[in-house]
Amino acid sequence: MDIRPADTDEETYQVWLRVLRTLTPGQRLENALRLSEENRELALAGIRLRHPEYDPREAELALRRQRWGDATFREVYPEAPLLDP
Repeated sequence: MDIRPADTDEETYQVWLRVLRTLTPGQRLENALRLSEENRELALAGIRLRHPEYDPREAELALRRQRWGDATFREVYPEAPLLDP
């Protein structure tokens, strides 16, 4: 079942689907990894904007806390401060 994004007209959506169907599994994986990394960088940039006082390690810890939740973060980093994302 395809669900067309609300901001995309039907013709454009059908073209996009045709292009996606031509991708090899390797190309799909590359796209997924690239999008994942771009999402991570955007989230980290947001943390840096909200907390310019954080050094790079603190920003990374805040991102991990945001992504993993407090319980998992505490298991991995029991001594780290709970920095706001």
